[in-house]
Amino acid sequence: MTWQLATTCDKVAPDAPFAFSRGEQKVAIYQVGAEYYATDNVCPHAYALMTDGFVEGDKVECPLHGAVFHIPTGRCLGPPADCDLKTYPLKIEGSQVFIDLS
Repeated sequence: MTWQLATTCDKVAPDAPFAFSRGEQKVAIYQVGAEYYATDNVCPHAYALMTDGFVEGDKVECPLHGAVFHIPTGRCLGPPADCDLKTYPLKIEGSQVFIDLS
């Protein structure tokens, strides 16, 4: 795995995911309870940033058309999207959040 520093834990909150970009790749980093997760930040249905969506518990709703996704798995839970969000491994070291985008 190729780990890179994405952010610090204090920049991610349960109701405010963190947007991380590397080149053209856009990733959303979420806090659900005491755990952190990363998914693609662009809805697969239509271009909208998931970090602009509504987070409730372990689900995020796309701000454009309301598709719902399970944050830990990226699984699509409701239309109009019909495919999942890609997920990425994260690790926490101290207060730093590292991501593997490979």
